Amino acid sequence: MKQLTIGIDIGGTNTKYGIVDKTGQVLFQGSISTTEYEEFKDYFNGLAKALRAAMESIKGENQVLGIGVGAANGNYYKGTIERATNLKWKGIIPLADMLKEEFDMPAVITNDANAAAVGEMVYGAAKGMKDFIVITLGTGLGSGFVANGQLLNGKHGIAGEVGHTSVNPAGRYCNCGKRGCLETYVSATGIKRTVYKLLADHLEPSELRGISFDNLSTKMITEAAVRGDVVALAAFEYTGRILGMKLAETVVHTDPEAIFLFGGLSLAGDLIFKPTIRHMEANLMPLFRGKVKVLPSGLQNQAAPILGASSLVWNYLDNKQSQLKEVIA
Repeated sequence: MKQLTIGIDIGGTNTKYGIVDKTGQVLFQGSISTTEYEEFKDYFNGLAKALRAAMESIKGENQVLGIGVGAANGNYYKGTIERATNLKWKGIIPLADMLKEEFDMPAVITNDANAAAVGEMVYGAAKGMKDFIVITLGTGLGSGFVANGQLLNGKHGIAGEVGHTSVNPAGRYCNCGKRGCLETYVSATGIKRTVYKLLADHLEPSELRGISFDNLSTKMITEAAVRGDVVALAAFEYTGRILGMKLAETVVHTDPEAIFLFGGLSLAGDLIFKPTIRHMEANLMPLFRGKVKVLPSGLQNQAAPILGASSLVWNYLDNKQSQLKEVIA
């Protein structure tokens, strides 16, 4: 009998879900709209229906062991989604309990960056590592910390929010209510804001002039930089400098073996990696210089959010087994 897990990634626009085996093979994947449901109960019913159809499609000699969910503001300890700014449903949503009741199996929830960190450890490039950090560079900036082989959740289940540490207290406004957060500078949205600032400051021709903010994408900025566009190149240098300086500060907290960059902005390759590494090394405490690798994620594919979420179940079951062994001993 093959043992499987379900992974769910709740995004602001779409919810991706899939069924995964322990080797990381995705046996089924699909998605539903996150935004079309005004009431959470209607969304949950739509999600439950989709999951049941997915499980029916792989019935046979298979056993689904649990459900993992990655979502913004997911609280690992409480199994809740709490006041997520990118979702229309407000307040505290007890999603883990709802899934447990609906499917009679364990359900684990954490924020999407923590899910990516566990996914990196179970399926990705961090296999065998006990100390590392994952930085997710999407619409915002998320982060997940693993120390001594354990995901750091913190007292309240919300540890590791590097994206909301300060770059400039009087800087750019952030959706969290603060100003100058790292993610307002280093993210898909952040680099777009940087491009528009640079376009105002530079007089040189740039192919990015005339593109509206809503239509501009990191892919456009990357392609322009590859072609030598002055503004695009300056945007990556500026973004890498801020990220590198912030990573230099972050390293001292957990002494990681590696930092993995994950998500759309990381796909720019050397354009973002080279300035990030250069500025990180220049700003590191001398004791750490040359010791911390900055690497691309091993999960850079369309199924990555599903893999990350599904890996939460394997991690949960492994921890339960370890606790049981300690009790018996």
